[in-house]
Amino acid sequence: MLGGTDLRAVRRRVRLALVLSQILGGLGVSTAVALAAVLAEEIGGSEAVAGLASTSSVVGTALLSLPFAALMARRGRRVGLTSAYAVAAVGGLVVVAGAAMRNFPLLLVGMAAFGASNTANLQARFAAADLAEPLHRARAISTVVWATTIGAVLGPNIAAPAGQSVAGLGLPEAAGPFLWGTGVFLAAGVLLHLLLRPDPLLTARALARAEENGTADAAADNTTGDAPEARTREAEDGDGRSLRAGLAAVAASAHARVALAAIAGSHTVMVSVMVMTPVDLGGHGAGVELIGLVISGHIAGMYAFSPVVGWLADRIGRFSVILSGVALLGCATALAGTADGNHAQSAAGLFLLGLGWSAGLVAGSALLTDSIPQHARAAVQGFSDMIMNSAAGVGAALSGLVVAQAGYGWLNLLAAALLVPVAVLTVAVAVRR
Repeated sequence: MLGGTDLRAVRRRVRLALVLSQILGGLGVSTAVALAAVLAEEIGGSEAVAGLASTSSVVGTALLSLPFAALMARRGRRVGLTSAYAVAAVGGLVVVAGAAMRNFPLLLVGMAAFGASNTANLQARFAAADLAEPLHRARAISTVVWATTIGAVLGPNIAAPAGQSVAGLGLPEAAGPFLWGTGVFLAAGVLLHLLLRPDPLLTARALARAEENGTADAAADNTTGDAPEARTREAEDGDGRSLRAGLAAVAASAHARVALAAIAGSHTVMVSVMVMTPVDLGGHGAGVELIGLVISGHIAGMYAFSPVVGWLADRIGRFSVILSGVALLGCATALAGTADGNHAQSAAGLFLLGLGWSAGLVAGSALLTDSIPQHARAAVQGFSDMIMNSAAGVGAALSGLVVAQAGYGWLNLLAAALLVPVAVLTVAVAVRR
């Protein structure tokens, strides 16, 4: 029988496994992505195709979100997250092979599979919410999001030694980080396979069934997620965990629709503005060091303050923090869009852009988990990540065209316009509530 003390111990073990895997996952992603455009330009032979590497990774993340969510819905978080890191590791090897053979299409295929690492990183925040107490759910999510900071900061700093390590193998130096990323993802997968026991999603379902039945026997039987009875029940409930059931749950919940809008809107605005900021800074005379400093401040805004955001979301409510995130993103676009060569103003805008994204992601993820029945959560969570990455991919692709035709200021204005429906929907549902 899984008592209160045992459940607290399980929560600590799950949190430790997820934090450690997020550090490794963030390290692997940021190490490789730092030189993805450089490698694409070298293999593709043109600056025009340099951005396709990152685009392929974003597309891969979006396309792989639903299959891995379906896998988690059937087999649990441990199997799903471990499999995602395994696919990402294979993707890293394919990128290296494409670089070795100077085969650009193969490189893009590898980058798409490499995007599975982002799928794992994003889905880990929902794994943190599986067993969290409802009043502490946002804090549990924010802790896992914060852990990404460590790897994201360390990654670009080891990109150079990673590149130098393959110099004797006849590979482009920019391929080295992908080889290292493969090793890091394998380590993250092994760590989750060993430590993410009992499986948080399967245990949460067992506890929910036990509560419905007035007994804790089901939870006790499923603390490892491997009991025959649990597998039988998983098969019986499979249809309830399909994407169709998830979409039906979203359609039935106004709160879930607000959460999806907040997650997708925040991510799209952040990505669309962020990807073109280095171009704007460079056009106003900023050097590589200054651009790196501005982006570092942006990353700090995204991750470093997420525990505070999570605490606020639990303390003052999900809707209040979502609206605060919309306000921060609006201020960010106003500052960045009117900087016109004022680098300090651009840096402030990018920092607020990251902070607003954090508020939308953490509070939106907590609200989404709150709003969906246990049996449909994994499907809906995968759907939310597919939507957010698809929207961001479109935003990133169009942002270059907008800047080329109208300028960076107009990009920020259009990004701010995307926030209006998010704010209207959030306020309308909050008032009805």
